[in-house]
Formats: sequence, C-alpha cells, structure tokens
Amino acid sequence: MTLIDQKLARAALDMYAADHGINFGPQVVGFTEDKCLTSRGTQFAADAQPQLVTTPSSGIPNFLTTHISPKHIKILTAKNAGAEILGEERTGSFIDTNWIFPVVEHDGQVAAYGDHSNDGNAGANMNFPQRQNFIFQIIARWGQVALERAGLAKIGWAEEMRGASIDVLQKFLNLSYFYGIQGLQNYGILNSPGLFPAIAPSPKAFNSGTSGPWMTGNAITATTLEMYGDIHALITQVIVQSNGNVDIDSPMRIVMSPSRLSAIQQPNEFGLNVRALLKDNFKNSSLHSAVQYGAASLQNPQGSQVGEIMQVIATEVMAQQTVVASFSEKLRAGPVIMGLSDFEQKMSSGTWGALVYQPFAISTMLGL
Repeated sequence: MTLIDQKLARAALDMYAADHGINFGPQVVGFTEDKCLTSRGTQFAADAQPQLVTTPSSGIPNFLTTHISPKHIKILTAKNAGAEILGEERTGSFIDTNWIFPVVEHDGQVAAYGDHSNDGNAGANMNFPQRQNFIFQIIARWGQVALERAGLAKIGWAEEMRGASIDVLQKFLNLSYFYGIQGLQNYGILNSPGLFPAIAPSPKAFNSGTSGPWMTGNAITATTLEMYGDIHALITQVIVQSNGNVDIDSPMRIVMSPSRLSAIQQPNEFGLNVRALLKDNFKNSSLHSAVQYGAASLQNPQGSQVGEIMQVIATEVMAQQTVVASFSEKLRAGPVIMGLSDFEQKMSSGTWGALVYQPFAISTMLGL
C-alpha cells in the first residue's frame, strides 16, 4: 500500500470514528475492495480475506454441551405382593426335594356310661401331603468393553446385571406364590388343591338383574351396596366353610386386583364407600391387591386366565396359620467367574409355592 493509499485509508477510518462512532483501532491500516483490488485498480495478495474455504459452522458439537444425569431412572414393574398378602417364611433348605406335612384329624364316638361298659372309643386319622421344591437360576454376564462403554454414561454395568438377575429371580418367586409350578406338587394361593369352589358375584342392576362384574371396561357399573354385598357374601362363605371357627371378628385379608380395589372407593349418594362399610362391620379385615387377581391381558400378562378374582383369607384359625408363602432359598449367589474378556455369575432361588394349611379358611369369588 502506497503512502497516498495509507493517508486515504486513515482519513476514512477517522471519518467512521468521528461521524458514526465506529473505531477499528490502530491495528487497522486500510481497506480491501471486492475482487482484491485497491482503489487504484492494482491487484494484490490478500490471504486474510474474510471468505470461507470450509463449510459454515453452527457451533461446537452438541455432545460437548450434553449433560448426563447422575440419577438413573428405573423402569418399574408390578410390585411383589405375594409375601405381603400371605406372609413369607423359609421351609427346608436348598438341597431338599420334598417336604411332607403330617396332618392329624381326631375322631371317635361316645357311649352311655355303665360301670361295666367298655363302649366308646377315640381315634385319629393321619395323612401325609407333600410339596416339591423347585430350584431356579439365572446368570448375569458382562464384558469388559460393555463395562467401559456403560461407564462413559455413568452406569455401573456389572452392578446393573447383578441387580437385574436378583429382580428377575424375585419376580418369579413372587409369581410362584400365586400359581405354583406346573408339573410339580407345587401350588399357589389361586390353584392350591383343597380350596373350595369359587362363588359367583351377586346380581347387578346394570346387568338387568343377572350376576355380573363390578366394572364394564374402565367404568364402574356396580353400586356401592352391590360391591359391598359381594364382599359380605365372600366373608359369609368363609364363616360357613369353617363351621363357625371363623367369625366376623376374625382377622381377614380381602384380596382383589388393583382396579377393583380402586372401584370400592366410589362413594354412594350418602358419601359412603365400601371401605368405610367394611371398617364399620368387619373391624379386623384389611384390603390388599395384586395384579395376579386381575384378568389376564396384554397389559397384565400375569393375570388370571379365568377373569377377575377376589379372595377372603382368614389369616389364622385357633392359633394355626392358614397359608404362608414359602421359599427354600431366597437368593444364592455363586462366585464371579472371569473369562478371557468377560465375567459371569450364577444366582439361584428355590420355592415351595404357597403352603395352604387350612383351605376352609379361604373363600374365592370369580367374575368381578
């Protein structure tokens, strides 16, 4: 740039500063024109021209400003309600295959008294029902690359694999408390041999006076008194089956599906619902729910294949437990086995299903 060009450029810069308040600073000494030409038409090299060779950028890669939350969101499934409803205890051990329960029933007959009479006798009848232990397992596997990749996302992959194994084992154990194990002498609370036949719900006005469910779709179509009447009938059934060993003051658990438990909250025109009526009339009763009592569906694959079920369980009769959920081993964790580039760990559990000691103390209603 010649001396004349420098003076002209300086004058232009001073004008921008004075008239427009735009000050380029002392480091700017001149201007370039389109096509890299000076004001005198002479072409010159302009390596610092503001023309891009690369693709225009919208900023830095977005992963650099993406935050990974340290809080992990767990996918929830239906709760394990079997132990809560039935109570849970360990029976036998992991290595046992069968468990025998001696059952003794007293009988006898009396005779008129006579000083020289030997009439009258007492007796006892013995049975030995048995249940079979079902042992099941799962294996947690994880590799070194998977472990490190998950670590980049702040996830402890080995711990998640072990946690998943424990969750799946406990889900299966819970399911066995309701249905037992097919092909073995291992039964659940819904199919244990000796249970009395299920009774049907009472007639409903919505069903033109015929026996019907509490709900049609998602709508509650039974009245408060109709729903209470069904529960009352089921409690009465237990009292009849027990020949009076169970009465209205006996501790009872009333079990149904979550949807039916929600339905009984519906108040009548006087503001009363079924829960309030039960509290007034059966003070030692409690309400429970489990998805296994609901009808099977895509949303509830563990539900009952025969429809909505409700049970009344008198928890004990004459100080003897009615039913208990029983396991032989809650969790047995094997050693972590190291491979060439991966790891494995076997975990196992054992179940006897639901041990029903007094089937007469349980009544069932089908078709809610």
